[in-house]
Amino acid sequence: QVQLVESGGGLVQPGGSLRLSCAASGSIFTYYTMAWYRQAPGKQRDMVARITSGGSTNYADSVKGRFTISRDNAKNTVYLQMNSLKPEDTAVYYCNAVNPTTFATYWGQGTQVTVSS
Repeated sequence: QVQLVESGGGLVQPGGSLRLSCAASGSIFTYYTMAWYRQAPGKQRDMVARITSGGSTNYADSVKGRFTISRDNAKNTVYLQMNSLKPEDTAVYYCNAVNPTTFATYWGQGTQVTVSS
């Protein structure tokens, strides 16, 4: 069982920055593929950024060049650095972990990000 706890959300003005953190329990964090998803009101939950155990990353087109996903395996933590934020980035952001062998999937409780002046 993996437990994920997000933090770092909040209210920020357009053009501002935030860094989200996701702390994971469990000693096998290193092997998991980690990702950030987001869900705006009335919309589906979409993948924002993903990082494999080997450090390969991929991003949604809407955030390329603005967001950066990273992981610190020593701290069992994955981060999402968000720069040049736009109002359309407003959503609940969820941390996601996938076991690459069993495909067991885990979700955090979500953290609200609001971009508004």
